[in-house]
Amino acid sequence: MSGDTADPQLQPRRQGLSRRRRRRLSQGVQYAVFAAVVIVFAVTADWGRLKNQFAQWNIAKQMFPDVITLALKNTVLYTLSGFVFGLVLGMVVALMRLSSVGPYRWLAGIYIEIFRGLPALLIFIFVGVAVPLAFPGTEIIGGTYGKVALALGLVSAAYMAETIRAGIQAVPKGQLEAARSLGFSQARAMVSIIVPQAFRIILPPLTNELVLLFKDSSLVLFLGVTLEERELSKYGRDLASTTANSTPILVAGLCYLLVTIPLSFVVRRMETKTGEAVR
Repeated sequence: MSGDTADPQLQPRRQGLSRRRRRRLSQGVQYAVFAAVVIVFAVTADWGRLKNQFAQWNIAKQMFPDVITLALKNTVLYTLSGFVFGLVLGMVVALMRLSSVGPYRWLAGIYIEIFRGLPALLIFIFVGVAVPLAFPGTEIIGGTYGKVALALGLVSAAYMAETIRAGIQAVPKGQLEAARSLGFSQARAMVSIIVPQAFRIILPPLTNELVLLFKDSSLVLFLGVTLEERELSKYGRDLASTTANSTPILVAGLCYLLVTIPLSFVVRRMETKTGEAVR
């Protein structure tokens, strides 16, 4: 038999890298580039000036315990008040969005589009300036805490409403039909059967929204706060101006991470468990 008709399996393999080796080579190049960038940054950065400006231990020590007992406490209270109000309002808007009554759906849709499209800063300015002008002599219940709850709640409710709506629609329709066949009314079946199952699905994104609200609480300064009502960002900026040093800002940032990193870890764990439950 001539060489032209030889078995193809006996011919030498085509030269070149396999897909796995190309992938490993690509990863190796990316790691090398990353390491080079880190080395260049570490060598060229002026660590002495950075330490003098951001890592003065004597200034950081003066911030305690007020940075925890005052600034962090207010930040947590502002976040929780805005989250609770936003969750309640978001639930109402989500049900309106799913309603069979046309005007309810239209109003919910308009609210969601407006408050998802506006920056949170404008909402804070609106609550702090427009509301007192529109209703002179009227005080929002809770003072600054009430204003923050209203501002953060209006922003977060638009996002939560869509999240809740998606969660409700993710519950199998057979659940509602089974509840109705057992004599449940539409409202009772929704409250007792559908909504609890929906919240199991949307718990990770709601927790993620809590993380975002925790950071957005820094906008409270646009409402005008007293020294006792300052949150982390305002507290850090005031001390940075007083000491002519940025160490307070770094400490405030670390306090944010003290809350957001554990919450982010919880979100990832819940997403993993939700994914395993779906599979």
